[in-house]
Amino acid sequence: MKTIDEDIKNNTFQTCYLLFGEEAYLKRLYRNKLLSALGVEGDTMNYSAYEGKDISCGALVDLAETLPFFAERRVILVENSGFFKHSCEAMADYLPQMNPTACFIFVESEVDKRSKAYKAAKKVGAAVEFASQKEPVITKWILSRLKKENKKITKATLELFLGRTGLDMGTIDRELEKLLCYTLKKEVIEADDVLAVVTEQPENKIFEMIDAVSGHNRKRALELYYALLELREAPMRILFLIVRQFRILSEVKELTAKGNSSFEIAKLVGAPEFAIRKYQTQAKRFTAKQLTSALFEAAKTEEAVKTGRLNEKTAVEILIIQYSRETKKEWI
Repeated sequence: MKTIDEDIKNNTFQTCYLLFGEEAYLKRLYRNKLLSALGVEGDTMNYSAYEGKDISCGALVDLAETLPFFAERRVILVENSGFFKHSCEAMADYLPQMNPTACFIFVESEVDKRSKAYKAAKKVGAAVEFASQKEPVITKWILSRLKKENKKITKATLELFLGRTGLDMGTIDRELEKLLCYTLKKEVIEADDVLAVVTEQPENKIFEMIDAVSGHNRKRALELYYALLELREAPMRILFLIVRQFRILSEVKELTAKGNSSFEIAKLVGAPEFAIRKYQTQAKRFTAKQLTSALFEAAKTEEAVKTGRLNEKTAVEILIIQYSRETKKEWI
């Protein structure tokens, strides 16, 4: 990111930029920064944009070889091409000798750093990875934005906000805008403001569902399942989130038993520390055997759906009923 910022500041641009990684918000931000700095707005003669895996590499090379029309450079934006995951040999061969009046901006979700195309892009230009940001970075970013708007927020309220949004910067950006509009005339953002306007992510309902399961509250567990279905969450996506939750709980339980602090576990698991503390509380309600059993049954549920023995909705419903039954007996 620093490389791109410096190029924009110095108005000296490289012939190739490869932006990749999980954090879509930052990729969009830096893509737009580059496009703005390169002055492509309204320039239909010297700016071209392509998206998808059906892009012809040869056509891009031909375009790059075409001299710009009364402009310093020709800018070519290419998104989600897959060139750098399944290496495009033609592009890999072209980049080291490409026309200096052309500028490629590649925006990709995944790359293979061993591929010839990736190595070529990194050598001739800038390959910048946008990884998911950690809680301290996200917190600093949010507080900076709130400060610009002359807003204040307590640590507890900020944790409530992040608990509903997760750490995806795109989600945070959208929900923060809603929150700022809602509290337009207030100096301090309060918990009630967050609860009033910030959309709760499906993962939170999964957390509640597992809470209901551990408390043998079948009615509540099923209510949450049906609520997710009403939000058009696919049953298999819900199953994926349930499995993910049980895996996290299993890992947190094991690491806690080994004497790791919530801070240490947060680094190992890759989750916010405040979330780890919640996981630790929830994990206490399960034995290690129960968590292993739940993961095993979830795998059997997925197999039953894939083999056609059960439909998705019913299969997940049975799993929830099975593990939220009102019994003190050990799960098997």
